Amino acid sequence: MQTAERFFNWAFKTRANTVLKLHEGEEMPKEKVFLSFCSHTPALVSNGPKGLNASIKGVGFMPKPEYLEETLEAYLEHIKSYTPDDKEYSKRGLALLVKYMYGEDVRHRVDFTRVGSLELAKKHSYKNYQENPEATLIYYQPPMVSYELRGKMSIHDENDSGKRELYQQFLNAQHDVYHRPDMSRWKDRPAYVFEIEEIYDKSATREGFGTKLQFPY
Repeated sequence: MQTAERFFNWAFKTRANTVLKLHEGEEMPKEKVFLSFCSHTPALVSNGPKGLNASIKGVGFMPKPEYLEETLEAYLEHIKSYTPDDKEYSKRGLALLVKYMYGEDVRHRVDFTRVGSLELAKKHSYKNYQENPEATLIYYQPPMVSYELRGKMSIHDENDSGKRELYQQFLNAQHDVYHRPDMSRWKDRPAYVFEIEEIYDKSATREGFGTKLQFPY
């Protein structure tokens, strides 16, 4: 059986290469930047009380559990340093992403068994995953690349638990570490953590067309 390494080589390394090039100040054509987002924005498919539903969401990799708090604390220190006239904020944020997630020498820290996202609307996907955690993620990059991930979705929301929710904090922080931060919004943005169970290559290639890949590899 072919291994799922080729999915991670595409999904993670595409994102990592974009971050590294931006960090190094390398000019990237807009079309290449936009195309690289295909590895970040799959359709999340759910089925539940709101019916069968698919929604495009930003999805990212996260640290292994043993590195989660350390990385979050570094992000928080940076985010709390933000001021409206801080022109170097995003540049420092990119340096943190390279240091803790995307640098070639820290990839042993990355959790390749799950991915995470944020819920901004709390409508169809949110209601469905509350009742039925079964989920599918479908990635597509024109003209041929496509992968499907099957597994279970959990919702992490400090408003439900009454305590600081690490994944909710982390995924909000990972967004705001580069973009203009607003921590006041975090409590209203639950986190999704998707546990990967199966990976299929759906690409229009000889190796694809629904081929199940060995995972873990």
